[in-house]
Amino acid sequence: MSAAWSKVAAFASAVDADLDKWLANTYRIGLTEFRALAFLSREQAKELRVNDLAQRVGLSQSSATRLVSRMEAKGVAQRDVCQDDGRGVYAVITAEGEALLAEARGPYEDRVRGLLGGAEAHFPHLDARVLGRVLGEIGALVAP
Repeated sequence: MSAAWSKVAAFASAVDADLDKWLANTYRIGLTEFRALAFLSREQAKELRVNDLAQRVGLSQSSATRLVSRMEAKGVAQRDVCQDDGRGVYAVITAEGEALLAEARGPYEDRVRGLLGGAEAHFPHLDARVLGRVLGEIGALVAP
């Protein structure tokens, strides 16, 4: 099973690398920033504790703090301090962040569909038939 997982991980890394480069070239934002904006936008208050954001995007606390700093510098997010205890720090999506996300979301979804649907052409070093089989194997383990 570890060989199957390695193939899935290599495919996911290749897709993520393509998306990251495409987002940077097209919207001047990285994939992790895009995902963070998407998580923030789904929250009713348009904010998350930096700890919670870190968990959702798969980063350590210190990496998430740097992520929020980059997002602040681009004007797509800002920090806010928890009014209840004064210690908790929130990341809050800005109007500019919402606008960027709205602009990029459709093309991003199209890009993902294109990469997944054309995996053989985009990633010839990965055997698409084998990948399809191992995704099925992994899926059967995750959701029996």
